[in-house]
Amino acid sequence: MILRRSCRCDRRRRTIPTKPKPGTLSLFPVREPPVSAKPGTAVRPRPKAGKPQSAEDHHPRQLSLIEPSSPVRPDRAVQLVPAVAEPVETAAVGSVEAPAERAARPARRQTAESLASRQREISVSEFFTKNRHLLGFDNPQKALLTAIKEAVDNSLDACEEAGLLPVLKVNIDQLAEDRFHISVEDNGPGIVKAQIPKIFGKLLYGSKFHTLKQARGQQGIGISAAGMYGLLTTGKSIAVTSRTGSGKPAHYYEIQIDTRKNTPQVITDKAVDWEPAHGTKVEIELVGTYKRGRHSVDDYIRQTAIANPHAEIFYDFPGGEGSIHFPRSSNVLPPAPRAIKPHPYGVELRVLIKMLKETTARRLDLALKRDFSRVSEIVAEKICEAADLRPSSNPHLIAVHEAERLYRAINSVKIMSPPTNCLSPIGEEQILAGLKKVIPASFFTAVSRSPAVYRGNPFLVEVGMAYGGSLPSEDLVDLFRFANRVPLQYQQSACAITKAVLSIDWRSYGLSQSKGALPTGPVVLFVHIASVWVPFTSESKEAIAAYPEIIRELRLALQDCGRRLATHIRAHRRAAEEEKKRSYIERYIPHIGIALREILGLARPAEEELVATLKEVLERSRSREPIE
Repeated sequence: MILRRSCRCDRRRRTIPTKPKPGTLSLFPVREPPVSAKPGTAVRPRPKAGKPQSAEDHHPRQLSLIEPSSPVRPDRAVQLVPAVAEPVETAAVGSVEAPAERAARPARRQTAESLASRQREISVSEFFTKNRHLLGFDNPQKALLTAIKEAVDNSLDACEEAGLLPVLKVNIDQLAEDRFHISVEDNGPGIVKAQIPKIFGKLLYGSKFHTLKQARGQQGIGISAAGMYGLLTTGKSIAVTSRTGSGKPAHYYEIQIDTRKNTPQVITDKAVDWEPAHGTKVEIELVGTYKRGRHSVDDYIRQTAIANPHAEIFYDFPGGEGSIHFPRSSNVLPPAPRAIKPHPYGVELRVLIKMLKETTARRLDLALKRDFSRVSEIVAEKICEAADLRPSSNPHLIAVHEAERLYRAINSVKIMSPPTNCLSPIGEEQILAGLKKVIPASFFTAVSRSPAVYRGNPFLVEVGMAYGGSLPSEDLVDLFRFANRVPLQYQQSACAITKAVLSIDWRSYGLSQSKGALPTGPVVLFVHIASVWVPFTSESKEAIAAYPEIIRELRLALQDCGRRLATHIRAHRRAAEEEKKRSYIERYIPHIGIALREILGLARPAEEELVATLKEVLERSRSREPIE
C-alpha cells in the first residue's frame, strides 16, 4: 500500500479536536488532517508560519511499506483516514460539545417537581370570577338585568313556599353614568340569621339542587354571583336585611366573597330597626347600563307580572320619572309542587352505581322500590330478571359489570311515567288573566298540555296568545319565553321555544311569515315550560336545550293555539265582509223603495212599509232564520 504526502493544504477546512480514548495517555494533541480529494491519500497539516520549507515539501514522495520507520515529530504526524466521498465533520463519541451546539439546544425550563409545586385547587368562585359571562354578566346592560332577575326569582320562590301572596318592591337608583344601586324587597318568611352569610356569600349553596320539584332557582349560584359581580366592579359589599317574624329582631349584614376559598366574609353584622314584620331586602351596588325596550329590566318586570298574576309588584325605575304598579289579577297561589324520587329512565350508569352503594336497603328489589319512583314490586322483579340478578342480592356488593346489566334492564322494562305533582303549572285561566292585565288585545287564548317526560324528568308546556287590539300589525310577533315562570330575555335563537315556533307554517293560521323568520302580525305569543329540571344550555339560564320530546310538545301546543287563532281570524274577516255588504245594502234600500214607489205608484206609507220589510228580510237571511 502506497501513501502520498501532499504539500498543499486546504486553508478553508477546519477540523474538530477529538478527545483521546479512555484509558490512553496522550502527550500531544492530535489533530485530524483534512481529507484529500483523492481516496486513499492523506494531507499533511499546514506548516507553521515563518518556517522554511524543504525541497521534499514541494515534491511528494512515495513511501514503501517495507521502509524502516523513523521517528516522526508530533506536529508532522501523518494519520490515515478512510477513503470517503465527502468529509465528515461530526464530533466523536465522548467529544466535548461545541459552544454553538450547546446554545442551540433548548434549555430545560421546568421540572416535574417545580410544576407540581405550582398546582393548587381552583375554587368555584375563582372560576366564575374569570368566566362571569357564563352567569350572564358579560356586558353592563345584561349584568343589571341579571342581578335584578336573581333577586326577584328568590323572592317569589320564598313567598310561594311560605304560602304568602308575593308583594315585591324593586328599586333602581342611578348614582353615576354607569353605576347603579338596586334593591329588591319582599314579604317572604325571612332568612335565619346563621344562613344569611352562606346564602349570599358562597357559590353553589342552596336547598333546591338535590330535590326534584319545580322551582325558579336550581343551582344556588344566582344571587351570590350578583353580589360577587358588584364587589368586582365597585368594591362594595352586598347588603342584606331580613326578619323572620314580628316579634324577632331584624338583622343587617354586609357580606363579601373570598374567591380563593369560596367562603363568605362578614363585614357588618348588627340588629336594626326595620318596619316590615317579616321579609328580606337585598341591596347591591354595581356597574351597569340602563336602557328601555327589549332585553331591558322594564321588559323583564312586565313579563314577570304576566307569568305571575298572583304577585303584586312595585317598580321604581331610574331617572326619577316615577314608578309602575302591577297589581295582582289573581288571589290564588299556584299549587305547591311536591318533591319526587328520581325516575329509573332518567338515571345514568354512574348515578345508579352510587345509589346502590348508598342505599339503606339490603335487597336489590327493595332498593329499586324504595329509591325510585314508579317502581312497584312486580316491576322490580322484572328488572332483576332481565338483568339476570337475584332480587335478594345485596345492592352494596353489586359489581360494575352487574350494574351495567341492571342499567340496560331498566331501559328494557316498561315503567310508568313519573308523577306530575312535582310540577306547578300556571294554568289556562291564570295565563289569560296575566295577558289581559298587561297586553291591550281583543282576542286571548291559552293551552295547557298534559305532562310529558324527557330523560325521566317530567315537564309541561303551556302556550298563551293575544291578538288584535292596539298591537302593531306590521311588526314581528312578540315572543315571550318562560321557564318555571321566569322570563328568558337573551339567546332567543338558541332556544328550543324559538326553534319550535319557526318550525310551524303560520300562514295556514292566517298570519304572514317569511322563510326562516317569525310570523308577522298583531300577536303576542306566550310560551312556558315547567319542569323539575329545565335543561338550560348554560349557567346563565337563558335558553332551553332542544330535546326531541320538548320540541314535540311545544309544536303540539303551538298548533292548538294556532287553530283557535285561525278560527277567530276567519270569523273576524267574515264578519267584516258581511258588515261591508250590510252597509252597501242599507245604503241602497231607500233608493229601491223610491224606485218601487214610482213604478208601482205607491203612497209614502206603503213605501216606508216596503223598505222596513226589505230590511227585515235582509236581517233574517243573514241570521239564516226561516222567512214567513
